[in-house]
Amino acid sequence: MISRQLTEQGRFAFSALCGVSLGQLFTGPENSVFREQYLQGLVRWLDLDESVMPVMGAFLSGLGFEGSDTFLSILQAEHLLSAGATPIIQDLVSFSVKDGQYDARARVLIRHVSCLLRVSPRQLEEFEETLGERLREAGEESEERGRKLRRYLLIGLATVGGGTVIGVTGGLAAPLVAAGASAVLGAGGAAVLGSATGIAIMASLFGAAGAGLTGYKMKKCVGAIEEFQFLPLNSGKHLHLTIAVTGWLCSGKYSSFQAPWCSLGECGEQYCLVWESRFLKDLGSAMTSLLDGLVSIVAQEALKYTVLSGILAALTWPASLLAAASVIDNPWCVCLNRSAEVGKHLAQVLRSRQQGKRPVSLIGFSLGARVIYYCLQELANDQGVVEDVVLLGAPVDGSEKAWERMARVVAGKIVNGYCRGDWLLGFLYRSSAAQLSVAGLQPINIQDQRIINVDLSSVTNKTCKSCTKNMSLKKLIGK
Repeated sequence: MISRQLTEQGRFAFSALCGVSLGQLFTGPENSVFREQYLQGLVRWLDLDESVMPVMGAFLSGLGFEGSDTFLSILQAEHLLSAGATPIIQDLVSFSVKDGQYDARARVLIRHVSCLLRVSPRQLEEFEETLGERLREAGEESEERGRKLRRYLLIGLATVGGGTVIGVTGGLAAPLVAAGASAVLGAGGAAVLGSATGIAIMASLFGAAGAGLTGYKMKKCVGAIEEFQFLPLNSGKHLHLTIAVTGWLCSGKYSSFQAPWCSLGECGEQYCLVWESRFLKDLGSAMTSLLDGLVSIVAQEALKYTVLSGILAALTWPASLLAAASVIDNPWCVCLNRSAEVGKHLAQVLRSRQQGKRPVSLIGFSLGARVIYYCLQELANDQGVVEDVVLLGAPVDGSEKAWERMARVVAGKIVNGYCRGDWLLGFLYRSSAAQLSVAGLQPINIQDQRIINVDLSSVTNKTCKSCTKNMSLKKLIGK
């Protein structure tokens, strides 16, 4: 265990830094058991005396924050860290996965401590990917040897009655060796992975047979849901994964669920959720029809772009635009209802750990963001599953109460990407916008440092200007 090469003072400083960080990051009572068990396990892992636990408990309660700089200075003075703190961050990852579960809160803590110790996020990602590959390789080899062992045992049992006993050699009966794992985890960790317990750990981390989400497919209709499965975007072997949820489908470049995520970046395992494609295509077609009809509507109303913006902001819609609403209202309402049901089913999939016991980050736009919103509402009492969440243009309630409930589930950050001038979202939500705050149209006003509001108006305005050229509206809407 690399961290045991620290001096006793260094080990105390390391556990204290983690204790203070846990107290800062996870303040709610719903995380109290995790905080205490994690820190107690870390104290044992570092071979510290149990007598330090009362002090560690004080750090968990929020005391000792002012001592963080001192703890950092002690650690950085350690010989083991002379070339950087990467070794003990790697050891902290190994500690966090040793029981076959990588809690999302543990990963948020590791990211936080890595930042304090100036270990780059990329270094952490690379180590997790290497460790994930080693674990899977070890798991596959262990399973193969386990199958051979069972086969020989069955042959032996079958021939006992005939007087011929096939002895099982000590090599087959001994704990299986996880080749290659020692390069990452050390000899002690490799021995554990090579045992029967190690096989269980790998199955737990990566899901049944390591298939992850690609092995999951809804066997039959669940309620109103007709379609629900996962497609890989990036099939790397990693200790955490990302699920992207598309909001609608249209013709051309964005006719597939994977297309909007081509720029997501190649880190970790990534999947996109395939859901209710028939209805999402209907919605995309209706949106295209509405936008095509906007040319004649703008011409009839003789509105300049700034005037149109003012009317839409005031939710006083032109009569001709309201007349065109029948094109989109029905598919929109159908998809609103379906997205809520899909979100609840996604929560069941994550709760059952089809992805293995690894942290999951979620990103979605439009109705895809709504799927994630209902998933998190359903997971209200399941901490440690979801790491980070990004919602873009979410057609969901933006009230404080709703987001407080959702925030309890997420271990890391929740990003709300909104655009005040998203007139299409405002138009689609026109019947309820007067009663509800809509997350995709405004920032979320809640006192929680984990919730980050990002105004995307500058991005969408550039897109709109590009679109107007394609739609030959430049002359109609003014310079």
